[in-house]
Amino acid sequence: MILLSQTSPLQAISNHLFPGIELWIKRDDLLHPSVSGNKFRKLKYLLQDLAPDTRLISMGGPWSNHLHALAHAAHLTGLPCSGLVRGLRNPAAALTPTLQDCAKLGMQLHFVSRDTYRQLRLQPQFWQTQIEVDPQHSLWIPEGGMSRDALRGVVELIDELSFLPDTLITACGTGTTLAGLAAGMRGHGRVLGISAVQNADFLSAQVSSLLQQAGYPAWNNIEIKTEFDHGGFGKVSPALRDFCLRFESDYHIKIEPVYTGKMLYAVHQLACSNFFQPGERVIVVHTGGLQGKRGYPEFTKQ
Repeated sequence: MILLSQTSPLQAISNHLFPGIELWIKRDDLLHPSVSGNKFRKLKYLLQDLAPDTRLISMGGPWSNHLHALAHAAHLTGLPCSGLVRGLRNPAAALTPTLQDCAKLGMQLHFVSRDTYRQLRLQPQFWQTQIEVDPQHSLWIPEGGMSRDALRGVVELIDELSFLPDTLITACGTGTTLAGLAAGMRGHGRVLGISAVQNADFLSAQVSSLLQQAGYPAWNNIEIKTEFDHGGFGKVSPALRDFCLRFESDYHIKIEPVYTGKMLYAVHQLACSNFFQPGERVIVVHTGGLQGKRGYPEFTKQ
């Protein structure tokens, strides 16, 4: 499969925005030009050894990094794919650039109500009521690529590191990447998740469940911060906007405000409040998703 061999660099960055710590950023945004970041790792083993007529089916919002990456991966591998998109479409409204890309790459888009979308999250087989396909020749991929196979791909990020950090940090949506990183760290150091979504108390149980399903121990070195959501998923506060623009200007690394921007802002705040030990070695994961910046004109008009 075309996605199998890539790795990403580990880049040291100065700590003037992150006082008191030694900081590196794992540049998973550079894994692949179109299937980047944690989406690359989550899909890597999920799409292995599938029959050539297998239809990939998943779900996501109008700006979904997951659907965008899946459409590219399906196009690269020659597999048909469908996306169940949250929110009924106004026929007079244009598709988001994300969905335009998905459609051009061959993904069949099906728009569902928010109530239906919630049912897709809750009931594993509910997708079969929303799309007419042969379940025997289809692969359902839960929201965000959440699966045991996804953890297997994320674990490999740890194998690529030249050292194990005192703290490893990632943004969290479904908790899959956090679970995979914890599995790879094997109880060493601290694995810290920064929630990008509001009301994220569910994440701890979800991470534990994912680890258990994949056969990993219940590590006790996992911590999740839920106070840096800036008003909810996709919301951008003035402070977050200003931080992201400054980070890009100072470090010449592109980020987006939905996941990586919120994570880095949290690390900045935590470093300034002496959350870390002096000289602590910290690695943060850039989870890609830069295509989503197109939904924020203040970041694309620079």
